[in-house]
Amino acid sequence: MSEPTADETGVVLRRTPQQARSKARLARVLKAAERVLVAEGVQALTTTRVAAEAKVSVGSLYQYLPDRDAIIDALAATYFSQLEAVMEEFVRGAATERWPDPVGVLIDTYAGLYRAEEGFRALWFGSGLTDRTREADREHKRRMADGVRRVLLALGIAGDSEGLGRACHAALLAADALAQEAFRRDAGGDTALLEEAKVMLRGYLTAIAGRQGHGGA
Repeated sequence: MSEPTADETGVVLRRTPQQARSKARLARVLKAAERVLVAEGVQALTTTRVAAEAKVSVGSLYQYLPDRDAIIDALAATYFSQLEAVMEEFVRGAATERWPDPVGVLIDTYAGLYRAEEGFRALWFGSGLTDRTREADREHKRRMADGVRRVLLALGIAGDSEGLGRACHAALLAADALAQEAFRRDAGGDTALLEEAKVMLRGYLTAIAGRQGHGGA
């Protein structure tokens, strides 16, 4: 059996599709898997069920996604890629924008994504995450934290240092935990808890800026 590879979105596959038609088929399969996930839960993500939903043969799906774990890993990778793409847009915007409340903008943006992505919520709040997905999530959070670091630098809120990277990682982990709890309580996001997350992060980022001799967040 060939070693798993990753496509350009970071999805880990048994084999990477090369032709446009194969890539389109894989995208259709993942959309079908997401529909099954939202409607029936993680345990329904068998190759047989997903192939039937995508209207492809099990053998065709097996070329790329041989089992439930591979389907879960691939779905998670697509969600990570989407979240990181939004963070990159935020980093680019920070170079030219001067948001009066960057923390509020960031949390509201990601809360909007949580609301829109039923599949992400269904996957994360289910009980079927794989070891590979959990490790990928840790790496994803490090990349997201680095995005926060670059936003703060672009806004002139803090100076670069090893301590800034560590602080941004801590802030990201805290914000993620609060966001997940907010959406566990309410599919639309517990507004009061999200507002508390903003208060906490504003205070923390102000403290980071203060100990580096910069203005507040």
